[in-house]
Amino acid sequence: MIDFKLDPKSGIPFYRQIIDQIRYGIASGELKVGEQLPTVRALAVELKVNLNTVTKAYKELEIQNVLETQQGTGTFIGNSKITIDPKEKSAKIDSICTEFINIASSYGFTINDIINELKLKGGE
Repeated sequence: MIDFKLDPKSGIPFYRQIIDQIRYGIASGELKVGEQLPTVRALAVELKVNLNTVTKAYKELEIQNVLETQQGTGTFIGNSKITIDPKEKSAKIDSICTEFINIASSYGFTINDIINELKLKGGE
């Protein structure tokens, strides 16, 4: 199961962030076919958002056949194969790195500090 996180500073609507996290979870293999997602209510409470936000995300993914909802039992990862477009993947890593560098810089870290820490974390 993925650990959902929302970033209010990103400018991306919360429902879109939920959709993206589910799609990336499936593409990366972190979410498997048939795996049950949290209920709309449980995820809304966890993320501290309106029920309609989670409902909108789940409904959009159902329309795309990414999720399957079974009345009374829950919402599950469907059989559709998810691949992330290389352009989308590149844009996402660029966005993550830019935000990361901005935050680290605000604390006085240099690019070399960041690279060295990433190497330590990555086991290189």
